[in-house]
Amino acid sequence: MSEATTTTARGPAATDAPRRRLPIFALFAAQLFSLSGNAIAMIAIPIIALTETGSPLAAGVAGVFATVPLIIGGALGGVLVDRFGYRVSSVVADLASGLTVLAIPVLAATVGLHFGVLLALVFLGGLLDAPGDTAKTVLMPDLAVLARMPLARAAGVQSTVQRTATLVGAGIAGTLVALAGPMPALVVDATGFALSAALVGLFVPRHAEASDADASEHSGGGFVAGIRFIARSPLLRAIVLLVTLTNAIDAAGMTVLKPVYATDVLGDPAMLGFMVGCFAAGALSGSALFGAFGHRYSGRLMFASCFVLAGAPPYLAMALGAPIHVLLPILAAAGLAAGALNPMMSTAMYGLVPDGMRARVFGATTAGVVASMPIGAFAGGLAVEQLGLVPTLAACAVLYLLLGSSPLYIRAFSGLSAARTPTGVRGQDGSTV
Repeated sequence: MSEATTTTARGPAATDAPRRRLPIFALFAAQLFSLSGNAIAMIAIPIIALTETGSPLAAGVAGVFATVPLIIGGALGGVLVDRFGYRVSSVVADLASGLTVLAIPVLAATVGLHFGVLLALVFLGGLLDAPGDTAKTVLMPDLAVLARMPLARAAGVQSTVQRTATLVGAGIAGTLVALAGPMPALVVDATGFALSAALVGLFVPRHAEASDADASEHSGGGFVAGIRFIARSPLLRAIVLLVTLTNAIDAAGMTVLKPVYATDVLGDPAMLGFMVGCFAAGALSGSALFGAFGHRYSGRLMFASCFVLAGAPPYLAMALGAPIHVLLPILAAAGLAAGALNPMMSTAMYGLVPDGMRARVFGATTAGVVASMPIGAFAGGLAVEQLGLVPTLAACAVLYLLLGSSPLYIRAFSGLSAARTPTGVRGQDGSTV
């Protein structure tokens, strides 16, 4: 069997066991709570930085401190997750992240919150988030086998949950920021992490993970092994490069451009929550549609079209000064296109990565795709201060158009069409894996 053995290779043997759906639904619920918390923090923390300092560059610096630890956590966390187990890693990371987030409003309400302390807590929270998110992501294929759920459908559901979490978190954050300010929103964030830890700890069985034999077979090499695996796969290399570049733009958009647009152009910082929420609502619909039948049409053309539509129109609309009643439908439509992207990429990755390597490969992928985010966040803040908001937004729209269309002429992305198959992608020899 080729190296690209699918994670569902154990599926036929596993079907002799009783069908159990509760664990995978508990995992999806845990992801909903933890990722909703991340969405809340994504909105609350830039607003805290802006209101405390009044500087777009300060918001960009906060974005740097939120994204740099994702690189470290993705690089080292994948190795730790493979070593200590997906379930334990998820629970420990959620509990630690919740305590870190809770410290921000507690300090602000007691001894005061210095900007440097805020940056340190944001850094630590990001460092803990990456291993927890990786652990939940790589648990899914094993739980899908336990539930006898097709991998492509499970990936679609997982992406739908992730998009729902962004929608819910953005709505909660927007409402709480408007009514009570950003600090109470972080208390809700910490509660979400606690619920996530409880769900995984109570309802995901210990034996659901890949077997010890599977893990030991691929246990060597640590983080470097994950990088080497990606380097040997043309499709994974292409995905990581594309998402790395576009994530730099998105980091600038989320940490600087959209908060500044909501505050200075729309005149209400709380609008940021509704902007993010509309995009998430569209993405939720897109993920659900892909999970139902969109995987039948996946491929380079669909991938490139969705990528372009997900990024270029919102930045162009903001560059043209679109009012809120025009901007929100554009964001919703862009989210609809974006909703198909993650399940296409996830299905491909689940199909290519064997048991015992998942956390390291997904961790290395996370580290790679977020590596440019600190640069993007800082560059976005600097560009707004030096060039102005409108030129920066226009440049982002053009860059997204060029990058998003690249799968049409980069051959490595042809492997995405294999997401139409029941188990994932095709091996490099053309056989279904």
